Amino acid sequence: MKVHHLNCGTMRLSTAHLVCHVLLLESGNGLVLVDTGFGLADIEDPARRLGPYRHLIKPALDPAETAAHQVERLGHRRADVRHIVLTHLDIDHIGGLADFPHARVHLTAAEAEGAIRAPSRAERIRYSPAQWAHRPHLVEHTPDGEQWWGFPAALPLDEVSPGIVLIALPGHTRGHAAVAVDAGDRWILHCGDAFYHTGTLDRRLRVPAVLRLQETLVAFDRAKVRDNHARLAELYQRADPRLSIVCSHDPVLYQQARAGA
Repeated sequence: MKVHHLNCGTMRLSTAHLVCHVLLLESGNGLVLVDTGFGLADIEDPARRLGPYRHLIKPALDPAETAAHQVERLGHRRADVRHIVLTHLDIDHIGGLADFPHARVHLTAAEAEGAIRAPSRAERIRYSPAQWAHRPHLVEHTPDGEQWWGFPAALPLDEVSPGIVLIALPGHTRGHAAVAVDAGDRWILHCGDAFYHTGTLDRRLRVPAVLRLQETLVAFDRAKVRDNHARLAELYQRADPRLSIVCSHDPVLYQQARAGA
C-alpha cells in the first residue's frame, strides 16, 4: 500500500507552528484518506464552519493545502477516494469530508455518540455540525477484543483494505482512535491528537507550554490522555524499525515521514 503524507492545514497556535498531517493511501480498493484536514467549504465560510476557535489556531485556509486539490495534483479524481478513516471529529480533522461526498466515512461508535447523537454540553461546543451537514455515509466501528502491538482494543478494517487497523485510543475525545497502516516495510501508526509534540514521546525534547496547555484544556478525559502518553512513549523508546509513530500536528514528525525517516 503506497502512503502519501499530506499537510492539509497549516496552523499557528501562539508561537507553535502546526500542520494537519493526513495520510492518503493507494490501496487495492481505491484511495483511502486518514483524516482530511480543512476543506474547501471551510475556506469559503470559515465563520460558520470553524467558529471562533479559528481565531485561536489561525489556520492558513489555503486551497492548495486541501486534500481535494492534493489528490488531484497526484493525478487522481476526488471520486477515487472511496473511504475516509477518522481519528476523531474535531474541526481541523474533518473539514474536507464534504469534498468527497461519496466516500464512506469510518469512525468509532463512541465518537459518533459524543459528537452527533448524544453530546454533552462541552461536546456540543467543541464540534461543528456544519461540517457533516451534507450527511456523509458514516460507518461506525467498535474496536474491542483484539490486540495490536499491545493496544487492547483494535479492529482490522478489511472492508476498507487489508492492512488498515482502527485502534481505540480515547482521551482527547470520547471516541478518539489511532489508525495503523501497513506500508510494507513498516507499520505507520497515525495517533491523531493522542499527542501533539515529539517531546511527549522523547523526554529529551521540550513540549512547548502552549501545546501542553491546549492539550489539557481540550481533553475529554485527562487521565486517559496521560495513559496514552505513557503507552506511546514506551513504544517510541523501543525504536523498533517495524513501526513509525506520527501524530496530526507535529511538523517535525510530518517532515520526517515525508522523507521516509
